[in-house]
Amino acid sequence: MILVENKKFFLKYAPLENFAAGIELSGQEVKALRAKLGSLEGARVVVRGGEAFIVGMTVPPYQTANAPKSYDPERARRLLLTKKEIATLAAAESKKGLTIIPIELYTAHRLVKARIAIVRGKGKADRREDLKKRAALREAGRDIKNR
Repeated sequence: MILVENKKFFLKYAPLENFAAGIELSGQEVKALRAKLGSLEGARVVVRGGEAFIVGMTVPPYQTANAPKSYDPERARRLLLTKKEIATLAAAESKKGLTIIPIELYTAHRLVKARIAIVRGKGKADRREDLKKRAALREAGRDIKNR
């Protein structure tokens, strides 16, 4: 079940490679995500010291009255990946024009996982082309339906 997704992902970026990663969360963050709170807007993945972190993801407290005063909704959250996957991400991060973006957070049985991707940003012309293709497919579907 998808908990939170980056809705503008396919509009802004062209994915090159996908990964599934575990994510280190506190109990109240898991509850907040299961309640569909949180946002991946503006989030990205950085590799530091042999570990990968999601930066810029917002998870508000599940109950604001019971949240500890030290709770930071935009803290960096560690991703649980293999050393080989982290090396791949670090290599991609160092290349010019590539970035690593979280696509969605989802549940796999009891666990919360993150789907991340190595992406290249789309230019304005690419975005317009994609919108034209989508409109053409939509129009073709309507024509077939109305026959």
